[in-house]
Amino acid sequence: MKAASGLATGTRAGAAIVEQAVGNALAAAGSDRATHVLLFLTREFARQPGPAVLAAARSAGTLSVTGCTTHGVMTERGWLLDGPGAAALVIVSPGVPRAADAGDLSIAFAGRAALPPGWHGGGRRAGLVDGDAVVWAHGRPAADVCGELRLSGARFRVARSCGLRTLGAALPVDAASGHDLLRLGGLPATESLQRALPADTRDPLPLHRVALVRRLDAPAIPVLGATPDGALTLAEPLAAGEAVAWAIRQPLAAEQDMRATLAAAVDPQKPADFALMFSCLGRGPLFYGDDDRDLVAFRDTCPGVPLLGAYGAGQIAPSEGGNRLFRNSVVTLLCEPAHVQSHP
Repeated sequence: MKAASGLATGTRAGAAIVEQAVGNALAAAGSDRATHVLLFLTREFARQPGPAVLAAARSAGTLSVTGCTTHGVMTERGWLLDGPGAAALVIVSPGVPRAADAGDLSIAFAGRAALPPGWHGGGRRAGLVDGDAVVWAHGRPAADVCGELRLSGARFRVARSCGLRTLGAALPVDAASGHDLLRLGGLPATESLQRALPADTRDPLPLHRVALVRRLDAPAIPVLGATPDGALTLAEPLAAGEAVAWAIRQPLAAEQDMRATLAAAVDPQKPADFALMFSCLGRGPLFYGDDDRDLVAFRDTCPGVPLLGAYGAGQIAPSEGGNRLFRNSVVTLLCEPAHVQSHP
């Protein structure tokens, strides 16, 4: 099996961009046909994705085309956020995959705001969730805006970077009402946050960059706003007696976390044959200011490894107790199929 990626851009969303992206990937793989195509298209394709998906199927000679529209796309060569673009990963298998050889993880996409029913369990999944996404599977748009792909024989190492820097020890929730956190660690919620933050970040409160965490391997709880009486409105309710810690998203800490996460997942004796990266729009170039430092970290850690990636609202990753939906994270899948040849 061979794998390679391709990236293409243009002035208008259309089949030509997709044909170029798939063609570039096939050329890199040294083949004129593919067994599977993973395809990400920018949001300009959302109105009429059918012709673009069909163009990918025709170019690769396969109906196994899976993917979705996204806020932006990337490969190991670079990223694209503004303007029409397509990124494709082609996988060329020597035979027809059998169900008995199914891989250990499903690559999954959903055009929903939350994890679809049944996806919390039922096998390991990793991918993207976005309420505005159009999803396709088996070479055509999915009626239920959900699509999955299992690669025969593939085994994945999952690396998830939360990008959060914790601000002190966990504190007990003293009082909460619905989604409003009233008191934490003996203080009004807003005062607790102010004391936890570095002095130079307290005014104004960077609510869009802070969160509460039960533990770093669980989804963080974003802060949505502050009330005049010192309470903080959270994305999900907390119960009195729970222990949570303040955390903040900062570019340098996020890049360091990404590098440490990848370094822990990479096996120098068994390098990945290709990789998939599911990132948050809040973790890409808009966050770092000049480049996608997470992509740079990947290239430094996994030089020459073909990569396909996309930016979405939520990232799916297997976790203790089942699959979970994370925000502001980067989920990287490092593929180690038994007989895969990669072509960067």
